[in-house]
Order: sequence, then structure tokens, then C-alpha cells
Amino acid sequence: MAPMVSLTPPPALTVGFDLDMTLVDSRPGIRAAFLALTAETGVPIDADLAITRLGPPLEQELAHWFPQDRVAEVGDRYREIYPAFAITPSTALPGARESVAAVQASGGRAIVVTAKFQPNAELHLAHLGIEPDVVVGSLWAEAKAEALRAHGAAVYVGDHTGDVRGARAAGALSVAVPTGPCDEAELRAAGADVVLADLTAFPAWLRTYAARVAEGTYAAGVAEAGDASAAADRA
Repeated sequence: MAPMVSLTPPPALTVGFDLDMTLVDSRPGIRAAFLALTAETGVPIDADLAITRLGPPLEQELAHWFPQDRVAEVGDRYREIYPAFAITPSTALPGARESVAAVQASGGRAIVVTAKFQPNAELHLAHLGIEPDVVVGSLWAEAKAEALRAHGAAVYVGDHTGDVRGARAAGALSVAVPTGPCDEAELRAAGADVVLADLTAFPAWLRTYAARVAEGTYAAGVAEAGDASAAADRA
């Protein structure tokens, strides 16, 4: 008798994406929201400085400008006024829509896992026409691993060393883009497996990654097509 062959298809690939400065250039909107908060509270916030260090939870930034006993209250107010000031000025980063669509076109699932307040993250995505399968908010760094593991993400894409830490805590491949506050050297030092120049390189990288996984020849840490260092070596 011939051996039985399982016809169970392999699980669909799930790829996670960070939001701010990975998919969305939210700096103009966040700057506007901080200026509005300054006008309302009378507390001067250096909005131009604040938008250079996006990634960590809002409360960490507010603690630079407000006494600790006001941070929670002001954070709630910021999130309340955010839609009026921050959604329209923010733009999709190059390759963002195409990267999410590439995952889905391959039969996979694209999820967004972000430190941002989830309703505001969803407003950004809807405004920009980016349509992930799932959005999870209010998770930062290693805490992102909770959502990545829950959804079975094999890859997590982000711009911050905190995103790298989240991917590693989840046992996911860390794909990084130096489009936010962290440069390539910082991302690699944090343990990123792959660094792409930006998300325009992601769909091609994804095709290569999926093919190598199917062949059983993918090895994390080996330079990939589109990897920023590999591209520099070829230049």
C-alpha cells in the first residue's frame, strides 16, 4: 500500500507591521496634535523634538513635559483630540500599501501591532487605504510579542529597536526599515535579521523569503535580496 500523503495545506504566513514610521509617516499629524495640546494646556511641548523619537508609548514622551501626576490625564486628552489634528496630515510611507497587499496576495495575513491607541491607529489606516486583517494597539517592545504569538506571526516589520525586541521575544523574524528614529547600525545591533532600505523593497524580499521557506533553504541572518547591507555591497 502506498504511504498516505497529508493534504493539509501549510499554515498561511502571517506578517506583522508596526505603524508609526513603518507604514505611516505620522510626524506631521503628531506635531499638530502636540501643538494643539500646548495651546490647550499652556505647557510648552517641543513638538519638533518629540517627533524625532516616535515609537515608545505616548506617556514616555509626555513625562518630559508634564509632572508624573498629570501624565495619564493629559495622555487621555491627547488621544481624544488626536483624530481632529493628526489623521489628515499624515501620509503613507513609500511601499506601505504594497507591502500589506503583497502579504495578502500571497495568501497570508497582514496584522498591525502598534503602541498607538488602537482606535487612532485604525483611523490612520482607513484614511490611507491600508487594509490589514487585524489591528492591535497599545503594545510596545517586548509586549508586542503577546499579539504576534497570538496571531502566529512569523515575521514582524518595524522601524525601531523596540520593534526588533518585540519580534525576537515572539520568536519571529525581525525585518527592519531605518525610516524612523533608528538607523541601520542601531537596528542591526538590536538583533534585526534583515534591514531593508524602506518598504519599497519588502514585496520582493517577501517573495524570496516565501520561496526559500518552501524549499527549506531560508537561514535567518543571511543577507537577503533587498537587505540594505547586501545592496550596499553591490553598489
